[in-house]
Amino acid sequence: MAVALRYGKDDAAPVVVASGKGHIAEKIIEEADKENVPTYKDEKLAATLSALEIGEMIPPELYKAVAQVLVFVEDMETLKSKLDSKE
Repeated sequence: MAVALRYGKDDAAPVVVASGKGHIAEKIIEEADKENVPTYKDEKLAATLSALEIGEMIPPELYKAVAQVLVFVEDMETLKSKLDSKE
């Protein structure tokens, strides 16, 4: 299972942009890897988010859990930038 989120500057909350199981989940992860988008594995959160519709904002009760994911992603992007600048 995989769920992709977008949280742009104009978004009031993170939005589900892709969701799927099996082959579709593999494709979502493959596309993230291809685009160098960090991924975060949390099966329970993915299952909860997969109940949302594509284009739907996450509900307030998931803000804390998703914020932890976004912090992880930001940390990974910062680390990657630092490593790339040393090359």
